[in-house]
Amino acid sequence: MEVKLWNDKREREMYENFAELYAIIKATEKLEKAYIRDIISPSEYEIECQKLIAHFKTLASSLKDTVPSIERFADTYKMDCPAAINRLVISGVPATVEHRAAAAASSTTSAAIVAECVQNFITAMDSLKLNMVAVDQVYPLLSDLYASLNKLTILPPDFEGKTKMKEWIARLSKMGASDELTEQQARQLHFDLESSYNSFMAALPNAGT
Repeated sequence: MEVKLWNDKREREMYENFAELYAIIKATEKLEKAYIRDIISPSEYEIECQKLIAHFKTLASSLKDTVPSIERFADTYKMDCPAAINRLVISGVPATVEHRAAAAASSTTSAAIVAECVQNFITAMDSLKLNMVAVDQVYPLLSDLYASLNKLTILPPDFEGKTKMKEWIARLSKMGASDELTEQQARQLHFDLESSYNSFMAALPNAGT
């Protein structure tokens, strides 16, 4: 006898999102333990951790009505992932960024902004994948990304990401809040975000903090 976990498409999506949230928390717990035990290098840890934090923020935002408390979600499913809860919910930045903060305030500011930029890039790209294409959904994400890029002094004024985000923000500001991007526009925006993200990551090693 087949047992159905859901009654309709909406319930199915909810359970799929629950499964993804569960996987992100578990993956973060494993990553934290690997970092503590020196199984993974600090640079590898930071890149993976930033991705998980960004994915978590996007998913948690879309689930805020059904999962108001991540701690309660973890308790309900007996996850026992204290390191992941601390990293995802309380800290919000990789341990390496926290360590740099303790070591030197000036370099930390730059490192924290880099982490913020990475999270904003991934959050914006993830949102498009989740079909969040209304102007009042996309505009704040691009504004946050543009603001974080402008805070990073190591990037030149004509940096590709800044230019493209400024163009998109100007375009969206002429549209209504409830208007939606067409499939072609959403695809182009995702391409521009991905291209800008790759340029951003390539710029970091040469810039130095």
